Amino acid sequence: MRILRTIGNQLLLQHEKTLFLSSKMAPVGTWGKVFEWVDGLSTADTVVCFNSSEFENEMLKALLVNKIPTVLVVMNRFRDTYNVQVEYALNENRLLIIELQRDEPRGKGTTPRLRNQYVIGQVEHIVCGYINTNGSIFGLLAGLNNVIHLLDKEDLRKAAEPQEKPFRWTVAEDKRLLRMFYEDMGIHAIHKAIDRPYRTIYLRIKSLTMSDELLKGREFEDYVLEILDVQHNDKLTLKEWRGDKSLQGVYPANNSSPDFVFEYDGKPFAIECKWRNHRPRDIEKDLLPADRADGFMHFSLDHHMPVYLLLGIGGLPNDPDMLYAAPIVQHITKATLYEGIVFSDKLLDYFVNQLSS
Repeated sequence: MRILRTIGNQLLLQHEKTLFLSSKMAPVGTWGKVFEWVDGLSTADTVVCFNSSEFENEMLKALLVNKIPTVLVVMNRFRDTYNVQVEYALNENRLLIIELQRDEPRGKGTTPRLRNQYVIGQVEHIVCGYINTNGSIFGLLAGLNNVIHLLDKEDLRKAAEPQEKPFRWTVAEDKRLLRMFYEDMGIHAIHKAIDRPYRTIYLRIKSLTMSDELLKGREFEDYVLEILDVQHNDKLTLKEWRGDKSLQGVYPANNSSPDFVFEYDGKPFAIECKWRNHRPRDIEKDLLPADRADGFMHFSLDHHMPVYLLLGIGGLPNDPDMLYAAPIVQHITKATLYEGIVFSDKLLDYFVNQLSS
């Protein structure tokens, strides 16, 4: 790993630092115990964190709202440039963003593991939230004597108990929740302001805002547009951008059209974007059903342009760990798709080369 760029207060690197680690799928029921630790911190502490999972993103928001000096480590490029709390923290010199790049060749380990290993070597203390004993973080911590675990077996048992019945929300509470949500204040701040359980707040946000699936899809589409850098490329034009829409299983006809239609130097092509937490086991069942693939092939024939599937895997929708691309043909196999690995800064080159072949 090497540092590509830093944004913010570099003096924070001279402080004694505590790294916060948590496995990706931290149950919402465990969040409260971890946020208690955040509330016990002071402006004399400095915390290093990531934002590659939903919970890590909430942890970052809690640290920033509590005005804790924070070092955020991201891979390749910081993308959440419109985060209100990040802007406040940068202006007040209590945030440093470190952009890392992987130097090790593929096959030397997964990017998250190499990132964690690198950052562990740069800090004095490690505090852990939920740690999956079958995950890579658990192995990295073995033998270290500077590690504190915030959760015990009883906390994990409570997190697995049946969910409480839903609360009734007043209009005033909904307005307050949405205002705080759009100010990027995070679930912990909302919990302290409205005094509802974290899981209840989490579910209410999901019900009031865009569905989780649609939101992640839209975030990945935004990411694709950003790395293609349409506005700064005279040869590349975005001709159409279609968002998937549905209501209770009813879909409009143009949902069979790809997400994007571009034109590069007079040559049209289309892209269907998908993001998943993990590699789908079955391409047709979990990613691209036969009827959708048929629809894209008909689109390709009718409009005289190739259609490509672009798949982001892992990380966050706006910063996936891996990208795969393949032409949508009659049958896409896992081998065909996963051989088509591309790097974000070479994505346009991939499509240009495809159009030229």
